Amino acid sequence: MAGLSIQVETMLSRADRRRVLDQLIAYNVGVAGPVGLHDIFVALREHGELNGACIGRALWGWLYVEMLWIATNLRRRGYGKLLLDKAENEARDRGCKHVFLDTFSFQAPEFYRKLGYAEFGRLFDNPPGHARIFMTKSL
Repeated sequence: MAGLSIQVETMLSRADRRRVLDQLIAYNVGVAGPVGLHDIFVALREHGELNGACIGRALWGWLYVEMLWIATNLRRRGYGKLLLDKAENEARDRGCKHVFLDTFSFQAPEFYRKLGYAEFGRLFDNPPGHARIFMTKSL
């Protein structure tokens, strides 16, 4: 192992991040087959201004909902459900059979439960005093 070193670095270059990602993808595809990765972006706009969005990724037959956001003044009007429904439909069209996401205890776990999501994991005290909740459902 001459010449090898392990060190904490404070800056990560785009090239280093890209190398790590490329190598992980190559390994994963070699083991699990083609990813079939598709970004999904469903936007809620008013006069061109973004007021809400569902951002996700479809891969290996699953939709991962990375973010769901609605502007504060538009919450509790059904837009979150509409955005999520549209993202789920797009994922179905791309061959996904399941969806998963995570939310915090102070965010929207009850919203997701009402839409058929079930909890499959929880990190307690993440952030301190709260929990991070992992949820899934079949499409």
